[in-house]
Amino acid sequence: MRFAAVLLWCSAWMLVAGQSTAVFSAEVNVYSARQEELIKPVLDDFTASTGIRVNLITGNADELITRIVSEGRNSPADLLITTDVGRLYRAKQQQVLQPQQSELLQQAIPAHLRDDAGYWFGLTVRARPVLYAAKRLDEADKAVLHDLTHERWSGRICVRSSGHIYNQSMVAAKLAHHGTAATEQWVRGLVRNFARPPRGGDRDQIRALAAGVCDLAIANTYYLAGMMNDPRDQQAAAEVAVYWPEQDRLGTHINISGAGVATHAPNPAAALQLLEFMVQQDSQQWYAEANHEYPVRPGVAYSQTLQSYGDFKADTLPLERLGTLNAEALRLMDRARWR
Repeated sequence: MRFAAVLLWCSAWMLVAGQSTAVFSAEVNVYSARQEELIKPVLDDFTASTGIRVNLITGNADELITRIVSEGRNSPADLLITTDVGRLYRAKQQQVLQPQQSELLQQAIPAHLRDDAGYWFGLTVRARPVLYAAKRLDEADKAVLHDLTHERWSGRICVRSSGHIYNQSMVAAKLAHHGTAATEQWVRGLVRNFARPPRGGDRDQIRALAAGVCDLAIANTYYLAGMMNDPRDQQAAAEVAVYWPEQDRLGTHINISGAGVATHAPNPAAALQLLEFMVQQDSQQWYAEANHEYPVRPGVAYSQTLQSYGDFKADTLPLERLGTLNAEALRLMDRARWR
C-alpha cells in the first residue's frame, strides 16, 4: 500500500510538472536597453496571449551589443531591443542581427522607420525638438527660434554632450540633408551659443532651462513628458514649451527605439512573433500612454501630454542614413569642439 501510494504521488507530480512545462513550451530571450518598467507590461501581455515565456535581461545599450558579440554562437539572445537607430545600425554592422521577412511588420511600420533588408524595426518614435522658456522669451526671440546659430542665442542654449548618440544622430541627419560644409557651419554656430559646457542628460537640460541657466534646450519630448507627470519635476516642466523646427521644410528630427532578431537566436520564430506583437494596436497604444513616445504605427493616438505639444511634421529621412553617417558626424562635432 505504501509503495502504491508513493507511486500514485509520483505520477500525479509528473502530470502536474508536465502540465506546467506545457504552459511555457516555448520561450524567448530578450536583451533590452529599455528599463524593465518601460517594457515588461507588454512582455507580460505577450506571454498571457501566446503562452510563450519571456526571459528579460536589461542593461546598457552598447554593453548589450558587446555582450552578444562576445557570446558568439553560444549567445542565448533572441531579440535585441535598444534605443536610437545608431545602435541598431551598429548591431547590424557587427553581425549581431539577422534579417526577417514579415508582411505584418512591413505593413505596420513606415519604410523610413525600419531597415530595408529587415535587420531592425522601429517600435516607437522619439522627437527631438527645441524647448524654450515660455515666460522669458519675447517676440523677437520667438521670431528666430528656427535658427539656433543666430547671435541672439549667444550663451543661451543647453544641450548634452557630443558623446551621446542622440546628438550624433541629429547631426548625422543634418549631414544627410545639407552636406558636410553647411552642417559644420551649423554645428560651430550652435557650439558658440552654448550657455555652459555640455553635461548631464536631457532632463538636466530641461531643469537648467527652467532655472534660467539657458533659454533654449535640445531634448527628446518624452523626457519633458515624463517630468510633466512626475511631481518632483512638474514645476520645472511647467516653465517649458515646445518649438517644432523645420515645419515648412524637412520636418523635425526624429529617432526610434527599435528591435531586431539576434543572429544566433535559439528561438527565432518566437522572437519574430514578439516583434510583431509589439507593433499591434494595443501594444503601441500602451507605449504611447505609458512612455510618452510616439507610436510607429500610424493611426494610434498619442498620450494627452504629447497631444498638448501639438501636431508636427516629422522628418522622413530613412533612418539607416543616421547610422551610415554616425562616424562622420562625430568627427565633425569634435572639429567644432562640441565636447
